[in-house]
Amino acid sequence: MSYPKEIYLNAERILEKRRDNAVMEASMRAEEIKNAIPEVDEIQNKLSRIGLEISRLFFYNGNAEEKVAELRQKSKALTDERGCILAKNGYKPDAMSPEYICPVCEDKGFVNGRICQCHRQLLKDLMKENLRRVAPLDDCTFENFYVEKYSDRPDENGIIPRERAGKIYDAAHRYAQNFSLPSKNLLFLGATGLGKTHLSLAIANVAVNRGYYVCYGTSQNICEDLQSEQFGRDSDIVYTKRQVLDSDLLIIDDLGTEIDSQYSIATLYNIINSRILAKKPTIISTNYEPAELYKKYDQRITSRITGEYTAMQFLGSDIRNE
Repeated sequence: MSYPKEIYLNAERILEKRRDNAVMEASMRAEEIKNAIPEVDEIQNKLSRIGLEISRLFFYNGNAEEKVAELRQKSKALTDERGCILAKNGYKPDAMSPEYICPVCEDKGFVNGRICQCHRQLLKDLMKENLRRVAPLDDCTFENFYVEKYSDRPDENGIIPRERAGKIYDAAHRYAQNFSLPSKNLLFLGATGLGKTHLSLAIANVAVNRGYYVCYGTSQNICEDLQSEQFGRDSDIVYTKRQVLDSDLLIIDDLGTEIDSQYSIATLYNIINSRILAKKPTIISTNYEPAELYKKYDQRITSRITGEYTAMQFLGSDIRNE
């Protein structure tokens, strides 16, 4: 599992800003306190002299351990005294120390060389923010997907849309909870407004919360951006070839809406085939029926979709107005 480089860089900038703010605010509080409480100012001066003396002793050739221990004991006594004075004057005992958002790593993002939990959460939040720019991520969860909106009357083939939706929901939920890099590819088929995008993004929500890198986009937008990137017009694009191919989970929404051209066909083939070879899961949704897909795309694409994807057919009428 790895995120795009810009996600890591953004997280580093945020952590650095958190540290700087904590130190600056602590410095301002310290100045305020020293001006208001002269005794604290005196203690601070004593602590500074002790700190300087300890630093000098580290360069002392003799056995300085006993002297350092004595100085540290004095420092602790002064710190305790300062805490009592601060408390008496309505301040927290540690009011002169930085108040980090994460006291575990002190907003450094790492503890003993290992990534801190706060850093992991920040990366997840930034990944979600990226997805929110292109999709209604917060509106599409498993919790607000309602199978009751589907008809409970059998269609012409005797299939009840609500029952079918319930089975697809259960399968998608299991898929999300157990998602991993070897997970299978999914193909969501069905008319407009039947919940294909909703369940795709519900899976994305869970995958991101579990620390996976998810890339979502419509077929049209992905193809257009990759074409712009190839021809050097990449100053205002959302999707890059590396993002599309390297993401842990790629969601291609509305397959069939892309411009009908040889370039789009070649681009889709490369995405689908490359991710199959790399064993990276992809979810594709389309309003096209299987027969329509065979007419629109050549065998290179359709054979890989039918052979490597698990198809889930949504039935019924548009539930968005229900």
